[in-house]
Amino acid sequence: MWNDRYNTPAYVFGTEPADFLVAHADHLRPGIKGLAVADGEGRNSVFMAQRGVETLAMDMSANALAKAKALAEARGVDVTHVEASITDWDWAPAAFDLVVAVFIQFLSPPARDAVFAGMVKTLNPGGVLMLHGYRPEQLDFGTGGPRVVENLYTEALLRESFRGFEILALESYDREIDEGVGHSGMSALIDLVARKPG
Repeated sequence: MWNDRYNTPAYVFGTEPADFLVAHADHLRPGIKGLAVADGEGRNSVFMAQRGVETLAMDMSANALAKAKALAEARGVDVTHVEASITDWDWAPAAFDLVVAVFIQFLSPPARDAVFAGMVKTLNPGGVLMLHGYRPEQLDFGTGGPRVVENLYTEALLRESFRGFEILALESYDREIDEGVGHSGMSALIDLVARKPG
């Protein structure tokens, strides 16, 4: 499905980073190691690399990765790209200082729990998790994201999923977004920035 979706010259979700990532760019520090989870066409991994993060971007779609590589080249940054499914990813322990996951809500709750546990595992002590997605209210807007309420995030869900982390930011809000044809219009969003215990 994803390979078909990305089988177009256009960037389905645009080429500019998510506003969430820009707003919290102070966590993107030169020299740290960062993982962009299910990064698609590369807009967020490229921004991470532009900020000096040593960035590895993974995605299961070869078509998306081809566009991600082209975008990184056009922007003059180095990103390591790996073709892999998020559900089969080897979450190497304490491998990254930063994990960024933007709109990965195609996962069922059991798969999501496993991926969240993997992200916790792969973060270094003191590392930062940045997670951005839709709340259940997004179903009323219908401007992107899954049509399944179980896949959407609430503050309570995120607090429980990352209990023990220091919450640096947790915010629910509605905002107009324009991220290609994939995400466009008024949206019910939620942001989490949290630090793993040192």
